[in-house]
Amino acid sequence: MNITIRKANLADLQAIHDLVRELAVYEKAEPEFVASLADYQSDFEAGIFDAHVAAVDGKVVGMALYYMTYSTWKGRMFYLEDFVVQEEYRGHGLGQKLFDAFLQEARDRKCRLVKWQVLDWNEPALRFYRRNNAVIEKEWWNGKIFLTEIH
Repeated sequence: MNITIRKANLADLQAIHDLVRELAVYEKAEPEFVASLADYQSDFEAGIFDAHVAAVDGKVVGMALYYMTYSTWKGRMFYLEDFVVQEEYRGHGLGQKLFDAFLQEARDRKCRLVKWQVLDWNEPALRFYRRNNAVIEKEWWNGKIFLTEIH
C-alpha cells in the first residue's frame, strides 16, 4: 500500500466533501450535512479552512480538516473540525499519520493548543485520542445558534 499524507489542494475538495458525507452518515446525521461542494471551494480559496489528506495509490481515502482559532486563555489554537478515514482503510496507520501531520501543522503555526469534538458514543475515536494523550473534557457544553435556515 503506497500511502501519502499531504496538504490538501483545490482538486481534493470533492473527495473531502465525500468523506464528510460519509462521516455524517456514520454519525447518523446526514440530513444536517448541507454545505455544498461550492461552499467548500469558495471557503477553501478564501483561506477559511485547510486540510491534510491521506491518499493510497493516489486515491484520497482520509482527511483532517482544520482552521486557526484563538483561545483567550492560551493563545493560538487549531480546531480540528473533521477527521475521517474510510472504513476499509482503517487499521493501517493512516489516521495516526494524518493526526500527526495535523499536530505538526499546528506546531509549525506556533499554536499552543488543538481542540476538537468527539461524540460520547464513538468508542473507536475516543480510544484513538486517548492513545494520543488527549484530554477528553466532559464538563463543557456546546452552544450554537443557526444564523441561516437549514433544510
